[in-house]
Amino acid sequence: MVGNGTELRAIPRFSRILHNRVFAYTDGMRFIVVDTADARGSVAVLNNVELIRFEAHSTDEDYSSWLLPIVNRLLASSSLSLPELDGYAVCAGPGSFTGLRVGLTTVKAWAEIYGKPIAAVSRLEALAVSDSQPNQGLVASYIDARREQVFAALYAVVGDGPEPIGEESVTSLPDFVAEVKEEAKGKRVRWVTPDPKMLKSFPEWPSLAASGHILEEAAPPFAQCLGLLAYRKFRQGDTTDALSLDANYVRRSDAEVFWKGHKSAVKA
Repeated sequence: MVGNGTELRAIPRFSRILHNRVFAYTDGMRFIVVDTADARGSVAVLNNVELIRFEAHSTDEDYSSWLLPIVNRLLASSSLSLPELDGYAVCAGPGSFTGLRVGLTTVKAWAEIYGKPIAAVSRLEALAVSDSQPNQGLVASYIDARREQVFAALYAVVGDGPEPIGEESVTSLPDFVAEVKEEAKGKRVRWVTPDPKMLKSFPEWPSLAASGHILEEAAPPFAQCLGLLAYRKFRQGDTTDALSLDANYVRRSDAEVFWKGHKSAVKA
């Protein structure tokens, strides 16, 4: 059962990576993953790679009032509590300034109080590891960032998971396509995104598809694939603490842009 009645989705193929020699199971790892990067957020409770409960953010309610009641409900229905969990995972970006701040501040508080490790995970990387095709080649993931821009990253996917080619960025879709084409040098690329219409409507997409590029829609909620990525980080010891945890905003907030670019409009 799921808190909002949502049907559980099949575990993505990344679970197969977690069963290999690098991520062989030992003790059970119970943790929660919080995703407040944008309106398509969610919360999930996992035991290793097994999804126990999850709930999607399906209302217009602010995360500041939505998040904690949902966490309490999911934990209660899982017969768990925050101090009983082995760690906390959070989507660190990229995404909206306000949404990410709520999620990270909440997880920071838990880690500070209960002394548990934090796995900070990227939505773009989670998309790259959750596609359903053979585990090799190049994967380009992007998310609509508004203002005619996208959050985007390119990965080389090998046996143990994705390796980033460059850094996550906020850019225009035409510029990202040009960057991917340059890096791919004629090789096939798998595009994974929750916003496929942007690429489908791109004038150059038909020629890319004809050359073997494949477009996959990654439907929200994303807490499950973020959880799978977080589990790998926990097993590798790739974690942080409350003091060091920070968001990957990629770009400045609207408030910061306004303040720095239009100082004369703000009066003391």
